[in-house]
Amino acid sequence: MTRPFTPIPLKLRRPVPSDIEIAQESDIKPISVVADELGILPEELELYGPYKAKVKLEILERLKDAPDGKYIDVTAITPTPLGEGKTTTTVGLSQALGAHLGKRVFTAIRQPSQGPTFGIKGGAAGGGYSQVIPMEDFNLHLTGDIHAITAANNLLAAAIDARIFHEIDQDDEKLFNALCPLDKKGERRFSPSMIRRLKKLGIEKTNPNDLTVEERARFARLDIDPDSITWRRVLDTNDRFLREIEVGLGPEEKGRTRRTGYDITVASEIMAILALTTSLADMRERLGAMVIGTNRAGEAITAEDLGVAGALTVLMKDAIKPNLMQTLEGTPALVHAGPFANIAHGQSSIIADRIALKLADYVITESGFGADIGMEKFFDIKCRYSGLVPHVVVLVATVRALKMHGGGPKVVAGKPLASEYVDENLDLLRKGLPNMERHIHNALKFGVNVVVAVNSFATDTPSEVELVRRAALDAGAMDAVVSTHWMDGGAGALALAEAVIKAAEQPSDFKFLYPLEISIKEKIEIICKEIYGAEGVDYLPEAEEKIALYTRLGFDKLPLCMAKTHLSFSTDASLKGAPSGFRVPVRDIRASVGAGFLYPLLGEMRTMPGLPTRPVFYDVDLDLETGKVVGLF
Repeated sequence: MTRPFTPIPLKLRRPVPSDIEIAQESDIKPISVVADELGILPEELELYGPYKAKVKLEILERLKDAPDGKYIDVTAITPTPLGEGKTTTTVGLSQALGAHLGKRVFTAIRQPSQGPTFGIKGGAAGGGYSQVIPMEDFNLHLTGDIHAITAANNLLAAAIDARIFHEIDQDDEKLFNALCPLDKKGERRFSPSMIRRLKKLGIEKTNPNDLTVEERARFARLDIDPDSITWRRVLDTNDRFLREIEVGLGPEEKGRTRRTGYDITVASEIMAILALTTSLADMRERLGAMVIGTNRAGEAITAEDLGVAGALTVLMKDAIKPNLMQTLEGTPALVHAGPFANIAHGQSSIIADRIALKLADYVITESGFGADIGMEKFFDIKCRYSGLVPHVVVLVATVRALKMHGGGPKVVAGKPLASEYVDENLDLLRKGLPNMERHIHNALKFGVNVVVAVNSFATDTPSEVELVRRAALDAGAMDAVVSTHWMDGGAGALALAEAVIKAAEQPSDFKFLYPLEISIKEKIEIICKEIYGAEGVDYLPEAEEKIALYTRLGFDKLPLCMAKTHLSFSTDASLKGAPSGFRVPVRDIRASVGAGFLYPLLGEMRTMPGLPTRPVFYDVDLDLETGKVVGLF
């Protein structure tokens, strides 16, 4: 039995203080109260202190017959250094629906990475009076999920190199005996993971002593081709000097070196699996299916083959549970998984969304970066695997960002904005509108209704706002609404909430952009031409080789997760607006078979960011008298 929802009144200040000041000054409910208001049972909750908790997956079984709420995806125009406020809009919309309109609502958003937190991007909890709290916990360790992913990813990396090392010095018999040693009773046993490998090889035997000499050799020797290995180590820190490294330089490993590198943790396939899995059993299968490379015969080698999938599942068994938090106005939020949309698919987890949809009338989630990246992947990957049907797309736009897309001057951190961004300039704004219009057209290709949220700043003039609204409606948006949620919280997003409710009542004719049955190249070219507006696609030799390999291995029927700069429709970050006539270079393709997609690397896209000259960490410190974090946004 749920209790009536109790909103938390905001203490609005002018001028608006920093995000962390707002968060630390706010009232906050015990997370057990938030859970009780939702109807989450005490035994379905794991507390991590008074203000955050994990929700156990058993809740899905209890609520399996409950109807789903409306599913709303918040996306944005192509990002600029000015910031569009996508997460802030997500939270503000939730606060408007729950705290002001009395709707049962859930926010479902990604976990942030500490790389950007201490780098340049900042946090991911929203901002102003539309935040998830406690924001320090949110932007730092939270409940340790990302650390678990780091540990699991690097355990697999260690297993790969250890196996290559040991296979070099041992013949087949010694290798088999080492893998299946005699126990104290003089008996040999297969581990559960070994049984899985035997079945993959077509060997139905469960007693090690029953294997023939040939079967022992096939089982024991993986014969990994070092040049084929695609699995990299990860770290949740922006560290450009780890992008390319050489391993095996110790005295015992001399002569067995190989070149590899690090990605940021959120680019790990294990992060993608966490976001796309549907159950603990499903996660176990996905972890085992991860392909790390091939053997010298060209056959795929998996984490299951290495015998490490069970251990990876153990490391991830708590991380699979979504994290329950709340907004500034006391509405509930699930925070779970954190892939970047420019190098992965960029959404919160399917599990979190499913739980939220069973508990609420409206679930407000977001897809990372611009709609050309996050929204496309949300539809073609996440919705494909979850079976969930979205009802509305909320496209966030700002007058300032559209002016930049119209050719506005470069924005330099720490320097005042150019006059073009703070004074009325309809001509510049008009030139940038095609960016928003293309995103609207793209969303409509999926058969989903679009509402444009004009995230308003004090310097926006009525004429500028009306120009954006009119262009959005002419492009096919169901509505375009001015919102001031950053400054006013949920009250500033009331008109947006009412527009979303109205749009959600309309039928959704949702469809995918492409079928899975077509070739890898056909999928790439559909996305590049239909979503990006490209003239064509060019494939570098390494990409051609990977396409041939993955087609031969049967991975060609997977959806695609395009790794591309988020700063342009093209692969050139400097091309703003809605460019045309460009071609997309595909330099490589990686296989995330466990996650369930291939991801082409477009242009110079990197999977390990670097620190700027003046990172955010300069401002972050601890007030030793109060114990409070300071300088965190």
